[in-house]
Amino acid sequence: MKPSSPGPHGPLDPHGPLDPDGPLDPDGLSDHARVNRGSWNADSDQYQTDHGPQLATSGGLAWGVWQIPESELGVLGDVRGLDILEFGCGAAQWSIALCGEGARPVGLDLSEAQLAHARRLMAEAGVDFPLVHASAESIPLPAESFDIVFCDYGATTFADPYLWVPETARLLRSGGLLAFSGATPLIQMCYPDDSDHPADRLLRDYFGMHDLPYEGFVDFMLPYGEWIALFRANGFDIEGLLELRPPADAVSSYRDATDREWSRRWPAEQIWRVRRR
Repeated sequence: MKPSSPGPHGPLDPHGPLDPDGPLDPDGLSDHARVNRGSWNADSDQYQTDHGPQLATSGGLAWGVWQIPESELGVLGDVRGLDILEFGCGAAQWSIALCGEGARPVGLDLSEAQLAHARRLMAEAGVDFPLVHASAESIPLPAESFDIVFCDYGATTFADPYLWVPETARLLRSGGLLAFSGATPLIQMCYPDDSDHPADRLLRDYFGMHDLPYEGFVDFMLPYGEWIALFRANGFDIEGLLELRPPADAVSSYRDATDREWSRRWPAEQIWRVRRR
């Protein structure tokens, strides 16, 4: 990756036009984005109450529901001096931690309630960086602004990949890294309709995966061949796919011991690493 620079449009100013309290036109959102925005606005406070302590304990630099440390996985590498966009930042625990590593982060989220939590945690940590209130499917930022775009179960789960992948390609500089975590197709195929815990058999179709509507929100998932074709069509080279396995003693505020044992037998979470040509 080439060294970071302010880019052709100059540095991103945290006190400039990137105002999370600015107007977000709901008419410009896709139907599923409007649904997911409403869901996250309604659930944000409870989400931070339930999961904020775990995210704080991990120090922010950890992946997935089992919070596997970035120091073990090495997904992002050395971030000092790099311009980084967190895609679906929530309360920005990751971006706050990246500030401490010498990065220049920008947090983006569709939910104004989540961004309110981000501002609170930023103030507590004594850091300042831009927050953008927008959908990952249409981002009001200039092209070639970032060295890294990353996401830990954020916008890449709740936005249409046929819209957000081209947006990340536009935002990344030549040689820039896109890295994101989320569920695997395998675990999605194993969820019963009446349970939050995966079964030990396939229950849903693999072919045709795309939008996965649930009660109150919409997830997205693609088969592996479609992911690969989509990356290549948008100028990305694939560097790796990490299939995460939690430690035997892992504890999570998101999952229980039954889920942990399932995840130790089969991959429930994955991280893609792809690089802009």
